[in-house]
Amino acid sequence: QVQLVESGGGLVQAGGSLRLSCAASARTFTSYPMGWFRQAPGKEREIVARITASGGTTYYAGSVKGRFTISRDNAKNTVYLQMNSLKSEDTAVYYCAATTQALPYTSPRLYDYWGQGTQVTVSS
Repeated sequence: QVQLVESGGGLVQAGGSLRLSCAASARTFTSYPMGWFRQAPGKEREIVARITASGGTTYYAGSVKGRFTISRDNAKNTVYLQMNSLKSEDTAVYYCAATTQALPYTSPRLYDYWGQGTQVTVSS
């Protein structure tokens, strides 16, 4: 069982930055590929960024590529999402998730453990 706790959300002006953190409880954290998802009101949950268990490979949705950076510190059992040049359309609840699959796939259905989410609001 893995417990995930996100933090770092808040209200920021367009063009600003936030860094989200996701702390994991599992001692086997290093074996889990991770993903950051977001869900805006009335929309489906969508993938934002993904990272392999080792942290060696990362993937990004086209809408955030070049602005967001996913990383992980396996010694601290934490995954991060650095968000720069934020836009109003980035407003959503952001979730981190862990998967028991070998790779961090895009579908939320393939993720086994979820955090409670953290609200990010970007004002224009």
